[in-house]
Amino acid sequence: MAYDATKMADWQISEEAEKNMPTPDDWRDKLGLQADEMLPMGRLSKVDFLKIINRMQDKPDGKYIEVTAITPTPLGEGKSTTSVGLMEGLGMRGKNVGGALRQPSGGPTMNVKGTAAGGGNSLLIPMTEFSLGLTGDINDIMNAHNLGMVAMTARMQHERNYNDEQLKRLTGMRRLDIDPTRVELGWIIDFCAQALRNIVIGLGGRTDGFTMQSKFGIAVGSELMAILSVATDLADLKERINNITVAFDKSGKPVTCRDLEVGNAMAAFMRNTINPTLMCTAEYQPCFVHAGPFANIAVGQSSIIADRVGLKLFDYHVTESGFAADIGFEKFWNVKCRFSGLKPHVSVLTATIRALKMHGGGPKVVPGKALDEAYTKENLGLVEKGIENMVHMIGVIRKAGINPVVCVNRFYTDTDAEVNLVKKAAEAAGARCAESKHWEKGGEGALEFADAVIDACEAGNDFDFLYPVEMKLRDRVDRIAKEVYGADGVDWSPEATAKAEYLENDPKYADFATMMVKTHLSLSHDPTKKGVPKGWRLPIRDVLIYSGAKFLCPCAGTISLMPGTGSNPAFRRIDVDPETGKVSGLF
Repeated sequence: MAYDATKMADWQISEEAEKNMPTPDDWRDKLGLQADEMLPMGRLSKVDFLKIINRMQDKPDGKYIEVTAITPTPLGEGKSTTSVGLMEGLGMRGKNVGGALRQPSGGPTMNVKGTAAGGGNSLLIPMTEFSLGLTGDINDIMNAHNLGMVAMTARMQHERNYNDEQLKRLTGMRRLDIDPTRVELGWIIDFCAQALRNIVIGLGGRTDGFTMQSKFGIAVGSELMAILSVATDLADLKERINNITVAFDKSGKPVTCRDLEVGNAMAAFMRNTINPTLMCTAEYQPCFVHAGPFANIAVGQSSIIADRVGLKLFDYHVTESGFAADIGFEKFWNVKCRFSGLKPHVSVLTATIRALKMHGGGPKVVPGKALDEAYTKENLGLVEKGIENMVHMIGVIRKAGINPVVCVNRFYTDTDAEVNLVKKAAEAAGARCAESKHWEKGGEGALEFADAVIDACEAGNDFDFLYPVEMKLRDRVDRIAKEVYGADGVDWSPEATAKAEYLENDPKYADFATMMVKTHLSLSHDPTKKGVPKGWRLPIRDVLIYSGAKFLCPCAGTISLMPGTGSNPAFRRIDVDPETGKVSGLF
């Protein structure tokens, strides 16, 4: 049944839907799983992915459906809501459907964007567990990552305090001679904490650590989250962790977790993260949750493992990419699909009337403040001007050989004339287009959308990558900047140029993926430039090395790996009932 989403908060809808939520035993029967393939954790379960994959290896994969979006407003445009709504719509059509979404970060949940559970009747449940740590993957990643930094900083202190002979006799360690100005890793916490972006550690005496500048990033941007997104099994995860470059020594040689003898312990912390968590929609379609968000500073994809399991269990498997098609879909297309060997049947481009109005020159959208009435009243002029961004994103997806389905994620304030204008433009650009009222009506409101996706899956596509794996790093970035972002070219800082030359000339980096770091709020590097900016060049200031994930990450503009908390954060409205333990105020 659909709830009145205009009167009920998301947490209230989740609370009602949870009353009939399947138990782990119900899921085992419904999905045809063996007893030892379910790993119960309270009222949720993880699944033993490797046992499922091995048992079902001869079963053909289902249809692979990816969900992305136009350039969003700072509020987001509902990719998770659309992904859940599509599962509900396909379920309403009697299809065997499920999906894979990303675990939300505590940063946005406690800040201005809220959780990533969807919304209204298109909601992932149980919402409280989903929003507040779930089955512990992010906490395990934080512990593992920070253990790597503990190992490095302790090693630096001991090497300063002892000569080579003493170091060997007292600790059994050889000297690594780490350069304190070339530390790659930093610390992580899963909140938006701008005060921790740039710090000094080791203040005090010789027993208080090694004094140096340091930094914090947000947990879901950790290389360990990237590794979880692309790992194939626990052995692969362990090997990748040992290969992480923590820092460089004073001769320029990488210092890895293996060198610090900490990689195996980090993998032990992450032993449980390898298995996806099973949740469901408010209409009880199964959905795996695995890996994390932030495609602007991370891979931002649900994991390859979750997709492989879903494609075996479901006839239609829905997966989500972070933010807009210029970053989320581009990484799905050229990184995730290359790593996994999987090819999508169709991509869904999520669009909202309010985002199109913003790109058409509408008033500034500020998280935590009420929308200007330009976004809730009919304004065909703003919509028409903003459609250019949607058409550009359709073109990006078509470069991959896919004709997308545009989903107009319709709010109850949108008018028929506005929606019809978008449909006409999307179809003229070569895409299928359907409106969907999943937020308001759940699966019943997503039937037109579901039908368009079914048709697109049957039509097939000519999927191919944007560039060959042999292409050099700077040539790849140039192609992405021009073909995906619409830039005139790329400007490399002297530091980034030197790093790129070093990486291009070292054969061990030849097959590393190119993982762009760029704002999600614009096609350009400048978040204030909306629509489709013209006459600009992409500035690259640095290249991060994720040698465990096998990513090279060119950083565009001034984007930070640690977001900041706003002036009206969500945590001010979140509460827990001391008698029942029920959480309220999540959105």
